[in-house]
This record gives sequence, C-alpha cells and structure tokens, in this order.
Amino acid sequence: MKTKFFRWSDLPKERVTDQLSRRLVTGERMMLAQVYLEKGSVVPKHSHENEQITWILEGALHFWIGDDGAEEVVVRAGEVLWIPSNVLHKAMALEDTLDIDVFSPPRADWLNHTDSYFHQK
Repeated sequence: MKTKFFRWSDLPKERVTDQLSRRLVTGERMMLAQVYLEKGSVVPKHSHENEQITWILEGALHFWIGDDGAEEVVVRAGEVLWIPSNVLHKAMALEDTLDIDVFSPPRADWLNHTDSYFHQK
C-alpha cells in the first residue's frame, strides 16, 4: 500500500449548488471533505449508510435530526457532530460556513455525482 499526499488548495472545488461547494480526499475506507456553505444554504433532509463526523471550522450549521427533525442542534466553529449510519438529517448554514466532513465508508453518491437530494425542492 502506498501513501498519498494532498494539498487542499491543489484539489478542484466542485460546485454542488449555487450556495455549496466541496473538495474531496478519498481513501479506501474513509472520505474527508471540505464543504463550503454560504449563509442560508440548505442541505435537504437525507440519510446514508455512511457514518458522518462534521467539524465546523468557520461559521455555524443548524441541524435537524431524525425522521421528524425533532432533535435540533446548532454546531459552531470548534464543535463537532457525529451522525450515525442511516439517520435522517437536514442542515442550514446560519452564516458563511466551512466544515470538514468525514465519512466511512466513502460516499459513493458524492464520487459518482448521484447525490440528487441536493436539488430537491
């Protein structure tokens, strides 16, 4: 097995929506993403098999967790949220936000661009 070196600034920034973009680093069993969300950007309700850890570097995200969104949490710079596999969640950027998302296993839908939930109304 050979190691790989990455520099965030060398990776392409993928525009996902008008208000959200990301950069990805993928290993065999995990994925690391820089996610840039403009204030007011919404990540629609969705779930995935992947465990997720979201670490806010700048800004703040308001999350609604669970089938009915009854669990709410605001995650701010320096804070981390763990989301277990297959748990429904939605998020909205309360201000311009940069977060690091870690997924295990890697998000196949992000890699093959089938993450259509971003474009739901």
